Amino acid sequence: MNTDDTTLPAADREVDARGLNCPLPILKAKKALADMDSGQVLKVRATDPGSLRDFQAFSRQTGNALLAQQTLDDGEMVHLLRRR
Repeated sequence: MNTDDTTLPAADREVDARGLNCPLPILKAKKALADMDSGQVLKVRATDPGSLRDFQAFSRQTGNALLAQQTLDDGEMVHLLRRR
């Protein structure tokens, strides 16, 4: 699910999980989402290649909508989730 930046919704909050490996990006996202209101958007920046499938599974398991996933030219991954 790749989308270019011009179509992505604005994030209400951002988590920098670059340099962290599984499960830390998911744990940081889970903690941030717990402090957010329903409908708000969380942007997670990660470098762990496994985070692509991890966030897909996290979205299915928690009911938080995975709005977009993008891999940037430098290998960084951006995940956008909407709080359920």
